[in-house]
Amino acid sequence: MKTFYDYYNNKIQLSFDDQPFNPEPKHVWVICRYRNKWLLTKHKNRGLEFPGGKVETNETPKQAAIREVQEETGGEVEGIQYIGQYFVTGKREKLAKNIYFAKVSAIQKQDSYFETDGPVLIDQLPSNIKCNETYSFIMKDDVLTHSLDYITKVIEPMYS
Repeated sequence: MKTFYDYYNNKIQLSFDDQPFNPEPKHVWVICRYRNKWLLTKHKNRGLEFPGGKVETNETPKQAAIREVQEETGGEVEGIQYIGQYFVTGKREKLAKNIYFAKVSAIQKQDSYFETDGPVLIDQLPSNIKCNETYSFIMKDDVLTHSLDYITKVIEPMYS
């Protein structure tokens, strides 16, 4: 388990074990790839980020992750894998969020992308993302750094 602090100085605990903080988390975050590019969405208030959101009633976290990718990017998920969970101890609330890695097979144009402006494809995430105002605070803590490392070392070799 890794412990660190996020952009707003909230305590974060991150683990790549199977749902160590909550077996029924109410939030998901999905790191997406489409044709060897990163698939993000542009949140109307926060900036560029990977898709994610709340788990709805009668929905599993995995189903929520697939739905959030579709709603926020128009992406059709062809494969999705749970990679970890993190727990945020905030000033007002505490929450557990599952992290997934998704391969997207197609992106469909939509009339609405809900609270986002739709899909954004980039070749490479910037090395200075923590200082880059274009990106959401969600992208600026070590959850992203550790998750990308995990994907590179554990997930991608499984597809090779």
